[in-house]
Amino acid sequence: MDRKRDVLVVDDDRDFASCIRMMLEVAGYDVPCAFSAAECMVALDEKKPDIILLDIMMERLVSGLLLAYDLHADPNYKGIPIVMMSAIRKETGFDVGAAKGSDYVAADEFLDKPIKPTVLMATIDRLLQPRGGGGRS
Repeated sequence: MDRKRDVLVVDDDRDFASCIRMMLEVAGYDVPCAFSAAECMVALDEKKPDIILLDIMMERLVSGLLLAYDLHADPNYKGIPIVMMSAIRKETGFDVGAAKGSDYVAADEFLDKPIKPTVLMATIDRLLQPRGGGGRS
């Protein structure tokens, strides 16, 4: 595949998003960023990414969860893998990752912040592999 893969980073922490962007650009990805759920929708209207890295706690405590649920239900975005990233477990003790794949958490993967670069890269690489009929429906 000759084209660069697009990773949309959605996080209200601009410093965190910038660090992720730099790391992924060095690895050869195009990395647009959005800093709210509304900006994410604008970015999605401009170009459909190959994968979305999505913070949970943005404008509201569960903004990312609501956005992922909406994206999962929308046929235009349903096939895009979503990696949720958050410090919510550290902040609240709630293990969102345990609910991954449920009707309430529409994400393919969940990573606790701070995220190790090797873990993030391995997660992205795994989720961008061609799916053989499996994957999130």
